[in-house]
Amino acid sequence: MCGFIGIYGPDGTDVALEIYEGLLAVQHRGQDASGITTFTDKFHVKKGLGLVRDVFNERNMARLRGHIGVGHVRYPTVGVGSDEDVQPFHMVFPFGIAMAHNGNVTNFLELKDRLRIKGVRLGSSCDVEVILYVFARALADRVKPAQKIEPEDVFAAVKVVHEKVKGAYSVVAVLADGGMVCFRDPFGIKPIVFGTKVTEKGVSYACASESVVLDVNGYARSLDIGPGECLYVSPDRKIHQRKLGDKPHRPCIFEWVYFARPDSMLDDVSVYKTRRRFGAALAEQWKKAGAPAADVVIPIPDSSREAAASMAETLGLPYREGLVKNRYIGRTFIMPSQGARTNSVRRKLNTIPLEFEGKDVLLVDDSIVRGNTSRRIVQMARDAGAKKVFVALTSPPLVSPCPYGIDMATKTEFIATGRSPSEVAREIGADYVLYLDRDAMNEAARAGNPKIEKFCNACFTGDYPTGDVTREMLAAIEGERCDAQQQLTLGS
Repeated sequence: MCGFIGIYGPDGTDVALEIYEGLLAVQHRGQDASGITTFTDKFHVKKGLGLVRDVFNERNMARLRGHIGVGHVRYPTVGVGSDEDVQPFHMVFPFGIAMAHNGNVTNFLELKDRLRIKGVRLGSSCDVEVILYVFARALADRVKPAQKIEPEDVFAAVKVVHEKVKGAYSVVAVLADGGMVCFRDPFGIKPIVFGTKVTEKGVSYACASESVVLDVNGYARSLDIGPGECLYVSPDRKIHQRKLGDKPHRPCIFEWVYFARPDSMLDDVSVYKTRRRFGAALAEQWKKAGAPAADVVIPIPDSSREAAASMAETLGLPYREGLVKNRYIGRTFIMPSQGARTNSVRRKLNTIPLEFEGKDVLLVDDSIVRGNTSRRIVQMARDAGAKKVFVALTSPPLVSPCPYGIDMATKTEFIATGRSPSEVAREIGADYVLYLDRDAMNEAARAGNPKIEKFCNACFTGDYPTGDVTREMLAAIEGERCDAQQQLTLGS
């Protein structure tokens, strides 16, 4: 899970500030590293580990000149998250290209070995570098030096990427000779949106991993790039768009469950309204299950707020904010180590005892992954005076590793593996646990856009839509991730 934005502005403008604002809007998608690359007669780069506000300052922003550029915030699912892995990546030969992506290349290790055999040594352990090389090589096979790049050349190069690069990814790239390329993996697992803005100097184009990035910069969301689709804004500012495959659309349901901001629209589906529907469906399920009566509904901030409010409304219970979040602490799910997650929970949340004392409390959360955070929060509720603590989740039990860009690399990390909801309740110290039914979750999301036949549910079912995920592949990803964590631990 990462966040990105690419902007192609009118001649004579500088886009770095808009890219910066866009990255702030998607900081929730990655807190490990940040980067911006722009172009005038050469590439201008500023990248570093840390939050957007810490990496950039007035001095380095001033040198990021140019009317075209890309920006990225990173949460590492491949590599150790070192300086060398920070996006965007760029090359100057055979073409000037800067690129950023969101997602995960499942055959990254295989492609890396193939490139090594051909004499190409990657400078990082970041998988976007592979996408960049495959795209550039395919483009070079069609376009001779000093020859103009045509839309057909771009589409052909992206098609090669689709054929060779497996996994889930949405990508934005800018070309030094002019133009912006935006494309999505064949199954459309990772989201990508495109928008335009008319200014006094002309039309500006933007591509991003979430629509909120466009909103904060005044762009109108024009469209969601579809599965296996490429959009190319050529140097003459014309938009060329083509669907390059025929795979079924399988967007990741976890975007609506957890990742995306509530004010985003993804594939024409409102994140806010979807989470409201999750809550209503969960309330109906709570009733049918004969679940215990609660006195109050309290969300575990932030991604469960909308669902908790809707659930309380449907159950006829008061909704209260009983947990206060320190907004200067990152999201625990995407922190790179369990030690960091555990320490962060202590700093991140504090209770309002008045909302817990003497009450049977229903806590609403989006999911339980490893259970450590949930266990800590349940104990906090009890320490604040709750008589009983119930937990309702807006997603089904997580039981399968995700190779598509979520840090769920090993089956042993899932608390729900081999356990019933009552057993999970005992593990986290709760009196009762209820998961949202998978069909109800999917229908709540589909209600926003019935054209989406199915969502990727791999983390709940082990059924991977790309059809090429093997045990060996999962083991390789797990091994790479464990090695990276070990290096990270040794380095600290």
